[in-house]
Amino acid sequence: MASVTIERLGHHGDGIAPGPVFAARTLPGEIVEGVIAGDRLIAPKILMPSPLRVTPPCPHFKGCGGCALQHAPDEFVAEWKTDVVRTALSAHGLEAPIRRLHTSPPKARRRAIFSGRRTKNGALVGFHAPQSDILHAVPNCQLVRPALLAAVPFLERVVTYGGSRKSELRLTVTETETGMDILVEGGKPLDIELRQNVTKLAEMAHFARVTWDGEPVVTIARPVLTFGTAPVTPPPGGFLQATDEGEAALLVSISDAIGNPKRVLDLFSGCGTFSLPIARIAEVHAVESDEAMIAALDDGWRHASGVRKVTTERRDLFRRPLMPDEIARFDAVVIDPPRAGAEAQTRELAKARVKSIAFVSCNPVTFARDAAILTDSGYQLDWIDIVDQFRWSSHVELAARFSLDGK
Repeated sequence: MASVTIERLGHHGDGIAPGPVFAARTLPGEIVEGVIAGDRLIAPKILMPSPLRVTPPCPHFKGCGGCALQHAPDEFVAEWKTDVVRTALSAHGLEAPIRRLHTSPPKARRRAIFSGRRTKNGALVGFHAPQSDILHAVPNCQLVRPALLAAVPFLERVVTYGGSRKSELRLTVTETETGMDILVEGGKPLDIELRQNVTKLAEMAHFARVTWDGEPVVTIARPVLTFGTAPVTPPPGGFLQATDEGEAALLVSISDAIGNPKRVLDLFSGCGTFSLPIARIAEVHAVESDEAMIAALDDGWRHASGVRKVTTERRDLFRRPLMPDEIARFDAVVIDPPRAGAEAQTRELAKARVKSIAFVSCNPVTFARDAAILTDSGYQLDWIDIVDQFRWSSHVELAARFSLDGK
């Protein structure tokens, strides 16, 4: 056994002691004890707690790996996430005003990925323990919307029908305006009996749609989410913002960043989360590599009211980024790349000299790299908003404005 003193939190939320030694769910100033294996302190025991330490609001926190920071007060987590962004920027010699930080409330996640496994007496659906394959039920989860938890008993029966004792099912559950959208992955082959059983369960639970390893099982009601005035049916498992509140906060930031343009380019547009609301004030060209998401966006626009023209393009922006002459036709650009960032596209964007850029990112490290490309080419990083949709996690999302003149 060894005891160490935690000096700070790393960008994954673990406490860091000299060495470095990483200890999960600890806070700066705490003295903790445990067995050191490599660079980790296993099962750390708190010998001297921080005065900041609080009682986790969720009864599942100790055994569940869904949250990492419930032992810290909200104010500490907010400041720590702000520091994560500042540290990432400083690595590239950058700094910017942090205008605001928006944190989604508890029980706000409209989408969750549960794991499911058959047991001797039925099935278990929940989240994994930290860094473990042990599965925990989470009937009082403080993270997801109550409707997602209400669906769990039906998901357990789905696992009973379609799972096995040797494998685990992945259950992506999204609450839409017309009911739950369920994507099951890793289950048994979908035969007639399994299809009938799952269909009956969907009807009992009033699920909107169930998809099994990419194959449609049943659609009782078209799952719908409204973006702006557009009713959009996302593809099964398609990317969405985690909370309504977080999505709204990002839209406010984007609106502030682009002002009142006539034509907007939306890169990595997904199903139209940003494109379709923007279309109420400007023409939009949306670019996305996923064919199903582009189709959902286009269909949503065709059924929207009070919107301007939206055109779509399927394109892999990593392999074939838009060139400066293609970008220069627009007054503003919105870009929301995945965690890897958009280095190749950002290099071309920097050459296009568009007046304003709204940059959304879920990874401060790759954002800072791409931000440096823009600032090195003459853009000004005007401000950053932090949008914390993944409450009690180490995940940090942000929106930023880049401009050529700072206006």
